[in-house]
Amino acid sequence: MSEDFQKSFGGLTLRTCHSVGDFRQVVALQKEVWRFEDAELVPVRMFVVGEKIGGHILAAFDGNTMVAYNFGLPGLRDGHPYIHSHMLAVRENLRNSGLGRALKLMQRELCLRQGFRLIEWTFDPLEIKNSWFNLERLGAVVRRYVVNQYGITASPLQGGLPSDRLVAEWWLDGDRVRHTLGHGRPEKIEIVERVAVPVEVYAWKAEPETRHLAAEAQRVIRDAMQQHLAAGLVVTGYERDAAGNGSFLLGRWAGAEF
Repeated sequence: MSEDFQKSFGGLTLRTCHSVGDFRQVVALQKEVWRFEDAELVPVRMFVVGEKIGGHILAAFDGNTMVAYNFGLPGLRDGHPYIHSHMLAVRENLRNSGLGRALKLMQRELCLRQGFRLIEWTFDPLEIKNSWFNLERLGAVVRRYVVNQYGITASPLQGGLPSDRLVAEWWLDGDRVRHTLGHGRPEKIEIVERVAVPVEVYAWKAEPETRHLAAEAQRVIRDAMQQHLAAGLVVTGYERDAAGNGSFLLGRWAGAEF
């Protein structure tokens, strides 16, 4: 069972969750944010089990109402323990407020207390804002690309496309993360390759008649990322231009390992 842990942020209470009542609020907020069909929702029982086997559910409350949460589970890779951060959800009216980052920093502190050095999570390479947040605001790096990780989901946010994901590695006590949290941005390294993400992809995914354009953009990004990662490059940064287009920045990185 995760330890009790509480902080405050902007008039909200951030704390660990332990009760079935809390977990029912997690399920409701999950459905609100991603608009999944019921069969695709992570159920209350999974949050109960996750919390009892060493995982955690960190949530933000406005009074008694949950407005954001972060769900992490313990994992094992190459014989080493880490935390897989499966979900981070923030109610729409509180996005861009810093709440998501506050929950991630709280998660980092909790995991360091427990002896974990690494948190991983997956994110959609087509989501420009999330990519910038993960790479530039938190200091994560990426070395893996997974094709269609969850299959085709019912969430309209996916636009019927394969659920391709990048795997973020957040080395909690590494120099890169410490520099990012201390200076607001990661330390720059030499850029070897760039992979562009057009801002139009959001509009393309939203309309059936243009989804083939989104699918083509996803294919081009997938091919480029897989090629560069296979060559040993690492995603270490992200750029956004004035029009809102994004670019993954790849270079050589000899950072933290187990």
